[in-house]
Order: sequence, then C-alpha cells, then structure tokens
Amino acid sequence: MINQKLLVSGADYFSNAAHINPYYTDDVIDQAAAAQEHAVIISCFEQAGIEVIKVEPPMDCQDGVYTANWAIVHNDTAIMSNLPSVRQPEQIYAQQVLTNLGLNCINPTTPNLFSGQGDSLICGNRLFAGSGYRSTPEAQRIVADAFGLELIQLHALPKLNDTGSPFWNATTNNYDSFFYDLDLALAVIDENTIAYCPDAFDEPSQRKLADLEINKILVDREEAINGFACNLVSTGQTVIMSAHAPKLQAELQNRGLKIITPEITELKKGGGYIRCVSLTLS
Repeated sequence: MINQKLLVSGADYFSNAAHINPYYTDDVIDQAAAAQEHAVIISCFEQAGIEVIKVEPPMDCQDGVYTANWAIVHNDTAIMSNLPSVRQPEQIYAQQVLTNLGLNCINPTTPNLFSGQGDSLICGNRLFAGSGYRSTPEAQRIVADAFGLELIQLHALPKLNDTGSPFWNATTNNYDSFFYDLDLALAVIDENTIAYCPDAFDEPSQRKLADLEINKILVDREEAINGFACNLVSTGQTVIMSAHAPKLQAELQNRGLKIITPEITELKKGGGYIRCVSLTLS
C-alpha cells in the first residue's frame, strides 16, 4: 500500500490574490465552499484507510492549502522545497511542522527552485521529476541522489501567449505551463503503475516515458487539464480522484481499483486538486 499517511492543512486563507499559475483568474472564490471541499477530501482519504495528519494552514498564505509543495518525504527524511517568492512565507512554517512530526528536515536544493512532491513523484525505486517551471533539473538530481532513486527527468509543454511563444509569468518570474507541477500530468497508481498525459510533455519526455518498462495508463489532454485527472491520490487499492475524468476512472475500475470521486469546484481555481492538498509522509 502506498500513501498510507498524508499531511493536510486547511483552506482558511485560500485566495486568488496572486496569479501564480494559468488556473488562477479573477473569478470569485467561495472560501466557505473551498473549506467544505477540503473537508470532503479528507473524509475520502480516511474512507480509503489513509491516516491523515491535519495542521493549521500558514497564516495569510493563499496557497498554504497545497501541502504537497512543502517538501518531499522518503524514509523519514524531508527535503524541503524552495518555492516562488509569493509562497516562500510557507517554507519556515512547513519545516517547523515536519520537524515537530519527527522528520529529518534538510534544505539541500537551495538556491535552486524545488516544488516538493508537487513536482517529484516516487514510484517504487524511481523519482519522476518535472523541471523548467517550479523545479530545476539540478534540484531534482539532488533529491534523487539523496534518496537513492532512479531519476526520470521530464519536461512539460509551456503555456503559449498570443504570439505562440512561451508565456512568461511575471508573478513567479518564470515561464508557465498548465502542467507547471508534474502532479498535473502524471500520477502514481501503485509501485509499478503510472497514469500520465502524453500530450502534456515535450517529445524527448514522451519518448522517455514510452520506452520505460513500467505499467502505463494514458490520459487524454482534456481530462488532464479540465478534469485534473492526474491530480489524484492512490493507495494501490483505492483511488481518490476527479469526478470529471470518466475515461481514466473507467480504466482504473477495469483494473479492479475502488474509486472515490469528490466534487471540487473552488480549490481547482488555484490550479490544485486532490494530490496537491496532501503531502505523503509514508
């Protein structure tokens, strides 16, 4: 079983004050609804037999609900993130939380950008890692080496501006993508199975994934972007996933997995979903 214990915070300060990814707009966020969605997700985790550790969200941090970006945890060691400037107030708080939980917290990736578990997914002895938006290749290499994992370095396609050039996000001071974190394009189903959207990646990454000897489930682009299909949590037996990804849901059910599909409307306005609001501790 994977994802046996998850860390979550809360949606108390969730807002769209800073547009740090393409999903943020000026649409009004119903904070009460976001908090209710978050509570439902936690209930779904518990229904799946997952132990949930809940902490208060960092004060006044719009993205503090997305704990997946706080670190990546493996064998009781947490490699802490180095987030865009808008999210850096979360980092000290996150390290305090994880230290209080008894984890060995280290910061080996600074000054390289590193988006924690959001951009780094462990599958067996492999580390699937995104780069180019929220994490640098150097940071991902450091993480893979520290944990003794095989690095599968991937790069998602950028969002394009009106001229067809990669879109520069002035808030994050970096290029942007609808797959800015890897967990929007790839999901770990069990220790030898992934689901991923081929159309999310550039050609070298597509070839790398196609050649990989691992069980693979393909996800179409519409379900990945509009349905947040890949942003799921799987125990290897139960999958908590989007209610708007019927093709992926059917494929997982055909493989004998139990599916739980909470309805999410508000949290996705920040470019986050089920995987984003949970950090795997074990």
